[in-house]
Amino acid sequence: MVLQDLGRRINAAVNDMTRSNNLDEKAFDDMIKEICAALLSADVNVRLVQTLRKSIKSSVNFAALPPAVNKKRMIQKAVFDELVKLVDPHADPFRPKKGRSNVIMFVGLQGAGKTTTCTKLARHYQTRGFKTALVCADTFRAGAFDQLKQNATKAKIPYYGSLTQTDPAIVAAEGVAKFKKERFEIIIVDTSGRHQQEEELFNEMIQIQTAVTPDQTVLVLDSTIGQSAEAQSSAFKATADFGAIIITKTDGHAAGGGAISAVAATHTPIIFLGTGEHMMDLERFDPKSFVQKLLGMGDMAGLVEHVQAVTKDSASAKETYKHISEGIYTLRDFRENITSIMKMGPLSKLSGMIPGLSNLTQGLDDEDGSLKLRRMIYIFDSMTVAELDSDGKLFVEQPSRMVRIACGSGTTVREVEDVLSQHRMMAGMAKRVGGQKKQMQRAQNMLKGGNKDQQLAAMQKRMAAMGGGGGAGGMPDMAKMMQMMQGQGGGGGGGGMPGLGGMDLQGMMSQMSGMFGGGGGGGGGGRGRGR
Repeated sequence: MVLQDLGRRINAAVNDMTRSNNLDEKAFDDMIKEICAALLSADVNVRLVQTLRKSIKSSVNFAALPPAVNKKRMIQKAVFDELVKLVDPHADPFRPKKGRSNVIMFVGLQGAGKTTTCTKLARHYQTRGFKTALVCADTFRAGAFDQLKQNATKAKIPYYGSLTQTDPAIVAAEGVAKFKKERFEIIIVDTSGRHQQEEELFNEMIQIQTAVTPDQTVLVLDSTIGQSAEAQSSAFKATADFGAIIITKTDGHAAGGGAISAVAATHTPIIFLGTGEHMMDLERFDPKSFVQKLLGMGDMAGLVEHVQAVTKDSASAKETYKHISEGIYTLRDFRENITSIMKMGPLSKLSGMIPGLSNLTQGLDDEDGSLKLRRMIYIFDSMTVAELDSDGKLFVEQPSRMVRIACGSGTTVREVEDVLSQHRMMAGMAKRVGGQKKQMQRAQNMLKGGNKDQQLAAMQKRMAAMGGGGGAGGMPDMAKMMQMMQGQGGGGGGGGMPGLGGMDLQGMMSQMSGMFGGGGGGGGGGRGRGR
């Protein structure tokens, strides 16, 4: 994947330096050389790399460091901060407002993925409550309108175009006027591209801009174009004066650093990265989150946003969450969780967002991971309604059911056992979450009437007598507990993410490593060994 090798090389350079017994200026210089070599091989502009090198060296002055300072921590922070500066344009991107029409115009060369990205962005805003529409002002490329029509129909987004009108400015103006009249909040205009920067293309862009007066112009850059990214973005900036960049095809195997160089050249923010061909494969770009993912530190904010977007309108996900809050976790709930994970995209994309999981899944092929998930779905689909809505005890009482399901799903009895074992572990977690919620509910009810101070003191005494497992002497942190009672953590903290059935992220990592990483998935492995 684009930039994955770059991240590994930078990470390795920093780790080698921090593991060194003799952390001196020579080890520091060697680390900087390796980081710069990695950036150059990823097509990052030479001048940018030289600037980065000077910045890291000047931020860590070995001669002036007192002995008590943690040099490793300081160097790690300096590398992180300078990499963030490299991709941070220090300019805020345009934020569309609800209740009014926001016109967004796309520009870029042909083949960069403009039309597909237009639909992705429209769907992105649609899932966040905006009323979105698409306008095809590309009258140059044959089949452009048909492609946009097909994408828009698939995503259920209204569109406008013409097969007879050849003037793109007229088509754009008519489409924008139509959707403004119908009170659409996001109107995205797709424009023509060429195989190279031509005067005719730039004149056309100016005409369309004059006709529709966009609130934002977005340049779409192909991540595979290498060092020409800087010249290309500068030429478009001088003509179209775009306010944001979207980098596409970052799921390929090209170097990809050249497109990032465009940020420094134009001082324009990257707003999204295209990470695949599907409609959901569009990631919001944030400099800190990007560098965190690059260095294997995860992107928790991106993960939560992605999960919420995937499961926002899922009735079955809401039902699963309701079950979890009651301490129930059926096999149907487990199937819903697996389906949610599959909707989130390739395993490599998901694992990059969770700290530590990228290491667990390193070397695991997306196709293999996807196949394992699909085989689990086959197992669920071979179950009866009664089996899906059960807690799994049916299979303990009647093991012959597992043989029937294995035959019906084209899997093995061992695979069925492993799925049931994973379900038992998840059900145990759900029971604990449900029990905690009930305790918090009882505590809330107690505090509703009477002297709250007296009741809180009485509750503290009872909990101290119970000798729970937290804090000094088994007492849980009362501040956290009160926060939970006020509704901040009723669903189990991070476990409150919709679509994951209330599962906390640590649990999710554990379960996923069991699903994909061999070992039979917890209890199933032990059971298999005992046979």
